[in-house]
Amino acid sequence: MTGSLQIKNGKFYMVINTYENGKRKMKWVATGLSEKGNKRKAEQMLRDTLHQYEKEAISPKQRGSEIRCADYLRYWLKLMERRVDVVTLQAYTLLMNRHIVPYFEENGAMLSDVSRRQIQTFLDEKATNGRLDGKGGLSAKSVRELKNLLHQTFDQAIRDELIEVNPCSLLILPPKETPTAKFYSPKQLNELLAAIHDEPLYPMIRTAIVYGLRRSELLGLKWDSIDFEGDTLTISHTVVKVTTIVEKDKTKSKSSHRSFPLLPEMREMFLALRREQEKCRKEFGRAYVKTDYVFCWPDGHPFSPDYVSRKFSRLLKAHGFEHIRFHELRHSCASLMVMNGVSMKQVQEWLGHSTFSTTADIYAHLDYKSKQGSAGVIAGLLETKK
Repeated sequence: MTGSLQIKNGKFYMVINTYENGKRKMKWVATGLSEKGNKRKAEQMLRDTLHQYEKEAISPKQRGSEIRCADYLRYWLKLMERRVDVVTLQAYTLLMNRHIVPYFEENGAMLSDVSRRQIQTFLDEKATNGRLDGKGGLSAKSVRELKNLLHQTFDQAIRDELIEVNPCSLLILPPKETPTAKFYSPKQLNELLAAIHDEPLYPMIRTAIVYGLRRSELLGLKWDSIDFEGDTLTISHTVVKVTTIVEKDKTKSKSSHRSFPLLPEMREMFLALRREQEKCRKEFGRAYVKTDYVFCWPDGHPFSPDYVSRKFSRLLKAHGFEHIRFHELRHSCASLMVMNGVSMKQVQEWLGHSTFSTTADIYAHLDYKSKQGSAGVIAGLLETKK
């Protein structure tokens, strides 16, 4: 497609060379720009207009057949740099580069040729043999995440007028897995706290048990989040790692931003921890790393996410405890609440779950007391006099 700029009555006009039935036809298009001082704007408008005419002259299928799917996947990932936060981008990049892009790179499929059957085959393969260590398939959750990224990518291709239909519709996905949570009993938790009392990780583990905090919330806890006068602890910062450590002045979701009462025993623990940090600050002098984080090494360096998980696992093994993940301290907190009559709605608010269903899916099977009450009500209603 070609064209040029012409001036008429002091205004810029675009003259576009079009073709109808094989014959050239010039089309005049007003820019609305005056001749004086607008040449660059008029030139840019001409380029944009020619580009648009070229797109319209080619069908979406023709345009999509000129782009390799693997290349478009990379392009979409680049777009996400401006649309999602850094943690989400890291997760997207990891899944794309480990699983999706290599598959479409290897088969060389063009964007417009990708079919529902091909994507179904890809997802089925990942569900069966998708683990990079060769030990079986990816979880149902991971397979669904792969499908979600592909769906978003092809939606963008539709917006870009490269394809007309998203091939990710009507796919058969693995059934959602019912969440299962391991947890410690009160006896086990007390034994654990007694066994690791002198460990650097003790204050963090105790806080995890009492408040049911996520690892990211514990690592993001700052001294300005603890109000010793008002006796409150507020969750407003997080430290997350997917591929690199990211410090965020926000929580996972709106509901994750929450406050707790500062229990007397926790207040004393935090005050002792702050006194210890002040002592270390003086001892290390200029070598001390100045941060506002509550949980850190004697030299001020905050604990890393990987260290917390690895060290917790080693502590359990060293003291002969059944293995649980660090995150399952959060489950232990929630299970104690549920089994002692705290309503599921209150547990949801305490944990900072964005939806009630998330809490119910994980902990409903523990809600025995409410079931006993319900059974009693039903029995009372059906009771008959002799």
